[in-house]
Amino acid sequence: MQGLKRTALSGPALVRLLAHFADLDIHEPAQSLSDRLSQWLGWTDAIALSTALASDPPAISGAPFPKGGEEAAGARTRERLVKVITHGENAEKGMRGRHRAAVQAPPDDAQIEYAIFRQQYLSLQQTMESDVGELRGRLRAVMAAKSTDMARLAVVDAVMEQTFAARERSLLAQVPVLLGRHFEQRKRAHAQSIDTAPSTWLAAFRKDMQSVLLAELEVRFQPVEGLLAALRTQ
Repeated sequence: MQGLKRTALSGPALVRLLAHFADLDIHEPAQSLSDRLSQWLGWTDAIALSTALASDPPAISGAPFPKGGEEAAGARTRERLVKVITHGENAEKGMRGRHRAAVQAPPDDAQIEYAIFRQQYLSLQQTMESDVGELRGRLRAVMAAKSTDMARLAVVDAVMEQTFAARERSLLAQVPVLLGRHFEQRKRAHAQSIDTAPSTWLAAFRKDMQSVLLAELEVRFQPVEGLLAALRTQ
């Protein structure tokens, strides 16, 4: 893949994987992360952040953890999501609670279309967004009970989540689109080859899709890691 050879990215694995699969020549951004994030903030967002920093933080409700259980809760949530991504429907059946995304292996058929994989990916994105969002909210409630400064940090995180939610959703919606192009490339390569069995290229694509899902999970978990790091200071 020429894009990967031309570009030595130091960003998230998700970006590097997509650049590799889509053969994109992506350069390191000229602006810092803080500068780019500031461009996503409107004046109403700036006011909300300013208010959160300057005023007494409001109470934040959320289901409590057992004492010292925040780290364990984070690990459990990550482990559940990894199992759903890597083990499919069997792992999903063991998960409690509301609707979960099922990953069903489609038949090994050279004529299979990408639509089934796209639906799986979108469903798993919804599961990740829901589970990580719930955990993030509970961690903020723990922080709010620690001290005024921690409560203020929790409010800032809540404002940031609300501010960037739509932009994040829009950007991550492009992931299955790029993955679809990769699927079509593999499918065409198989059609042009007389040596590759249908199951081979499909298995390779499923592995690629799994790698992208795991990389996306890491991106979605970054705010949680930030909150856990803050709690470790208390």
